[in-house]
Amino acid sequence: MKKIILLAATALFAFAANAQPKVRKAISYAVSFPNAAHHEAEITMTIPDPSALAFRVRMSRSSPGRYATHEFGKNIYNVKATDVSGKAVEIRQVEGDVYEVGGHKGTVKISYTLFGNHTDGTYVGIDASHAHLNMPASFMWVIGMADRPVKFQFNDLDKYGWKVATQLKHESGNVYSAPDLQYMMDSPTELSAVNVSSWEVVNTNGKKQKMSIAVHSDDDQATIGNFAKMVQKVVLEEKAVFGEQPDYDYGSYTFLDDVHPNNFGDGMEHRNSTCIVDRSEKVTGNENDLLGTYSHEFFHSWNVERIRPKSLEPFNFEHANMSNELWFAEGFTQYYGELILARAGFNSVDDYTGTIAGLVNSVLAPPAPAKYPPTQMSRYAVFTDAGVAVDATNYANIFTSYYVYGGATALALDLRLRSEFKVTLDDYMRQVWLAFGKTGKPYTIPDLQAVLGKVTNPKFAASFFADYIYGVKKNNYEALLANAGLLMRKAAPGKGWMGRIQARAGNGGLLIMSSTASNSPVYKAGLDANDTILQMDGKDVKELAAINDIIKDKKPGDKVSATYKNRSGNHQTTIILEESPAIEVITFEKAGKELSQQQKDFRRSWLSSKVN
Repeated sequence: MKKIILLAATALFAFAANAQPKVRKAISYAVSFPNAAHHEAEITMTIPDPSALAFRVRMSRSSPGRYATHEFGKNIYNVKATDVSGKAVEIRQVEGDVYEVGGHKGTVKISYTLFGNHTDGTYVGIDASHAHLNMPASFMWVIGMADRPVKFQFNDLDKYGWKVATQLKHESGNVYSAPDLQYMMDSPTELSAVNVSSWEVVNTNGKKQKMSIAVHSDDDQATIGNFAKMVQKVVLEEKAVFGEQPDYDYGSYTFLDDVHPNNFGDGMEHRNSTCIVDRSEKVTGNENDLLGTYSHEFFHSWNVERIRPKSLEPFNFEHANMSNELWFAEGFTQYYGELILARAGFNSVDDYTGTIAGLVNSVLAPPAPAKYPPTQMSRYAVFTDAGVAVDATNYANIFTSYYVYGGATALALDLRLRSEFKVTLDDYMRQVWLAFGKTGKPYTIPDLQAVLGKVTNPKFAASFFADYIYGVKKNNYEALLANAGLLMRKAAPGKGWMGRIQARAGNGGLLIMSSTASNSPVYKAGLDANDTILQMDGKDVKELAAINDIIKDKKPGDKVSATYKNRSGNHQTTIILEESPAIEVITFEKAGKELSQQQKDFRRSWLSSKVN
């Protein structure tokens, strides 16, 4: 018996040895900048032992955190392939962003020139001061080899005086790595003379985590150090919402920030970092403005990076990634990003009432939220999330950003939970985190409803989701805000309003450039894009200021005659002014109303710091 067992064990060991997975050889990139002044990088991609005699490489068409498509393939050229000895290997372009390699005998090297002159969270910015690399916009990848590890060698760092700031794992010197394609694509990298300020956070589980801000700007180290202290307050307030921070890979999280007037403002979340791009002159004097982006993006390290919609798993780099859940992933994050600034003491209650008014106006004033639910606005991100359209759109009537739509929904839910159930949105977010973020299980909308049912009751959850997530019903914001001693009222009572138009001087008058809103008097009067307004109330108009002067003293119900022309000829119409649907929110104190103790307690519980 013992002999049989020994033989069986020997056979089992032999089988296990034979079944060992094949070592995945890393795909490597060497990145150099001989022509940085003209916004170019030279990239060589080395692919050891491709599994097929013919294989394909490509550039991406989408990027993590972005939901519309972007044609990154347009900015690479001089594409060549060789073997390790430098002998040419056949490579041909089979689609705009796809290349096929054939006729190789082992390791293949693919080289190309990358152009980048658009510094934001999606594209690439290269000049003598820095290389701002968003990975999908920078690096080709091999179709079918997504599980291979990746290595980067960043050259010319000493030449330009650059450091490397990234969530990639530092191997040694100028070499960094990622475990696979998904992590690589999620790891923006800033090469520049960044000023870095770091601190330590002890997580709830006792693990120490390194937090850093790495800022490329015209500021000194002392300024960045002081700003880091402000960021620390935001970090701790957001940790308090969830009760803990995520266990960041490699034990660290980095805020990458590039600040310069030539930039294109943006903020983009990533698993263990965020890429923030600001158009200010420098950090100095703009700290509070910058903090809003820091707060929003850091909240994403829980909500969307780990509390992950099933619709975005796995992220596909070849086409747009559509999701029904962006009202939660982006919208609830939008709500908390601003709320945290109030809790951390950076914004006063009066400051925060302006934010609240913006959220409420976003769902009550424009026409789209009356017709379309948050889920549909989420799906529309494939067209609107930094998507580029050369043709005219009707966004004024069919779209409201899922950021503010979801933010307004989060605001209402928070106030309702506090007033009806004596729990908070923090409690809800913490339960979503425990169920889906910490476990790594992607969620669906029914999952979110089920968690709300546990925090409240199934009947309330079903009603809330039916009315406000799948439906277009609106919460009673006026009553909800009153619980906190905040007054919601018309922003311009008794004043005539014709609606917002986008126009410029042209065609002998004022040319309307885009669709007018269907709930505005100007739309109801028949005016729309491509119409040229010639006169109002008998007065020539060639700029918007002239229209504002004509209606500034008029009241709702007053009539304004208008003469306009378009391709069908000259026309006359009458605009019947209305009262603007826009609201404002102010404190009871500012309105001269007395604040009850219950309202004081409600407001304090909602807006006060949660850091112990």
